[in-house]
Formats: sequence, structure tokens, C-alpha cells
Amino acid sequence: MSAVVTEYVIDPEDRARSELYDFLGLLLVKPADAALLKQVSDLKGDETSLGRALGLISKVASVTSSETAEREFNALFVGLGRGELLPYASHYLTGFLNEKPLANLRSEMAKRGIGRADGQKEPEDNIASLMEMMAGLIVGRFGTVTSVAEQKQFFQAHIEPWAIHFFSDLEASKSSVFYGAVGALGRQFMEIEAEAFGMLPN
Repeated sequence: MSAVVTEYVIDPEDRARSELYDFLGLLLVKPADAALLKQVSDLKGDETSLGRALGLISKVASVTSSETAEREFNALFVGLGRGELLPYASHYLTGFLNEKPLANLRSEMAKRGIGRADGQKEPEDNIASLMEMMAGLIVGRFGTVTSVAEQKQFFQAHIEPWAIHFFSDLEASKSSVFYGAVGALGRQFMEIEAEAFGMLPN
């Protein structure tokens, strides 16, 4: 996504949330290379559910080569004709690509001044782009910091209805080890976000 960069004072907890959204987007936009796998293997977890998921992905990354990550990514998301999973909101919510969820997202992107990145060929409702958008909204990457109420609206409209399902499918995939761990981390984080937003008044 193209971005307007402005400096804001961001709450450390919100910055951590944004960084985790960005991290998931980075892991899902293309196969993890050796440098990224090394960064992931250096992560430290804790005894929280999210911390355990971080510990798992760190451990798996430490024994995953870039070639293995690329094979897994291609089997999951590319395949011969199509991969095991189609990581798009339209597919998960309607069974087809380029349907109303994508149109709704594009309308909201226009309203919020979020532009399609140069050279981007994937539909904007793919999971990596949505993770990147949510990260940007939290920290003001698209021109203004988004209020928690607006974050909730975006999350509940474009992410919550399908992302937990997607990450659960990724976690359960038979053709993946590293990306299965990515799925576990994503599922845990989406569940935490959904619960937190659900506690806020409408």
C-alpha cells in the first residue's frame, strides 16, 4: 500500500499491535527468505498464548531453509493453477474472487486515502494487504492515526469475518510446517483483537 508518512506519538501497546500486523503481512506477502527466517528465529516468546505462538514460530524458523519456505508458500498460495488456500476475503466470504467484499474494501480505501501500491497485482482483499492496512491505520501511515473506534469498524468489516477462519486453515494445513506456525500466530492474534474490539462500545 502506498503511504503518507507523518510523525505521531503512538501508545507502545498500539505500536506493538501495528508491528505484529506488519509482521504477519510480511510473512504472507511472499516466501520468507533466509534473512527473514533468521529474524524470526531470534524472536522470544513468553507464557501468554501469543507468546507461545511466537516461541513456536521462532523454533520452526530456526530449522526451516528458504527453499523449504518457498516450497510451502507455493504449495499453499500458488500451486498448479491455484494453491491449497486462496487468501482473499471475497473467496472466504462468497466462494468467489473479486466479489462484494473487495468492492467494499476498495470503497473504504478510497475514503481513507489508502492507495494501491505501484506494481501490486494481487486483489487488495488478500490477507497480507489487509494486515498491512490495519498496521498503517494504527500508526498513521496513511495520513492520520485512526481512532480505536475506527480501527474496530475496519477490523469488524474487513478482517474479523474471515481472517480467523483463514489462519485456522493455514494452521491446519497438511502441506506446511513453517506457515502452519504462521497460521497459529495469526489465529491467536486475530482472536485477541476480536475479543478486545468486542469489549468496546458500539
